[in-house]
Amino acid sequence: MDDMPRFGENPSPPPEPSPLRLEISVNRVPVAEVTETDLEALGLDDHCADFHCVTTWSVTDLTWTGVPLHRVIASVGLDERSAPYLVARAADHRRGHFIATDALADNVILATRLNGKSLGARHGGPLRLVAPQLYAYKSIKHLISIDFRNEPPNRLGLEHLRGRVAYEERHPTLPSWLVRTPYRILIPPTAHLAERSLRRSKPSIKDV
Repeated sequence: MDDMPRFGENPSPPPEPSPLRLEISVNRVPVAEVTETDLEALGLDDHCADFHCVTTWSVTDLTWTGVPLHRVIASVGLDERSAPYLVARAADHRRGHFIATDALADNVILATRLNGKSLGARHGGPLRLVAPQLYAYKSIKHLISIDFRNEPPNRLGLEHLRGRVAYEERHPTLPSWLVRTPYRILIPPTAHLAERSLRRSKPSIKDV
């Protein structure tokens, strides 16, 4: 998968591998914990999708294996009516903010495999939220929790609340045409930092 780099504002994977556990909550009140066994019981399916980075590079025809997020949410008694917003949190401290209906679209999955291989550190293992219709910064690596929220996020930083590829929602306030070139310039240094951080990580958490 050399054409699918580890990439993002946080280039380093978590310091230690961890078992697959996903906490689901509503307004920070825990509702359920989902394990790998729970996901397998819901049925793992293959989902073919393209992957679009906000900095303008793309990878096409990837096959992710996992469970639609809406199916997982329904299994614990929740749905898009639980709250209008959703925050996904990662083990590497990254957070993604969503409109709940965007996150629970039919093609948004919780992935455990990519192109037939278990997700390792490079691609966000053991669990990754994959939202193909949104820019890749919404596809949170090393996913550990999902919290439904009644209130919109206070801060978004460089993240658009929706981040829809079809509408080129790259930045929360600036137009897409203005940030496209600066973002493209960031591709080489960002990829370099991510690869260097991955090489320095423990062999046990690298992709095989």
